[in-house]
Amino acid sequence: MRIIAGVAKGRPLASVADATRPTSDRAREAIFSSLTSEFGEFVGLNFLDLFAGSGAIGLEAQSRGASIVHAVEKDFGAQRTINANIEIVAAAKPAGKFQLFAMNAEQFVKAPAKIKYEIVYIDPPYDYSNSDLEEVLSNLHLGDFLSDDALIAVERTSRSKEPSWPIGYELARSKNYGQATIYYLNHA
Repeated sequence: MRIIAGVAKGRPLASVADATRPTSDRAREAIFSSLTSEFGEFVGLNFLDLFAGSGAIGLEAQSRGASIVHAVEKDFGAQRTINANIEIVAAAKPAGKFQLFAMNAEQFVKAPAKIKYEIVYIDPPYDYSNSDLEEVLSNLHLGDFLSDDALIAVERTSRSKEPSWPIGYELARSKNYGQATIYYLNHA
């Protein structure tokens, strides 16, 4: 696993043993290609990575110029990996700020929003229920975490049924990457 583009391009990242399922480099590259076509540069954007795992998605956003990246991860081993990966990317001196929230996603989205995010990436474990995912999405919307033009990318196993998208979201498109399907939602 490595950073694909930006100031930290090519830097290798550590992965988390057993605790998470990392998004493949191929899927990450496609996700960021989609996000770049939607937003252009990441400079000035706020990025939220829920269920952060190794932190690779959020650190990719930081490397590409996101102003603020918040990563939310409850697993202690994953948190240690994220902190190690933060040091790897920090050596490249990215302009944006990266902050790890050591808590579960449900707690994070129930707290008052401090900022609004233009991009949210949600990659819960594949056994995470669609109803729990829908509750997280509802709380993001109701808690005023999202900018008016926010884009939300949700990664789910390709074997699962598509979630029902709560009020405030509109499915823009979906893309299959082998075992994973990414759903791109517009904040409506």
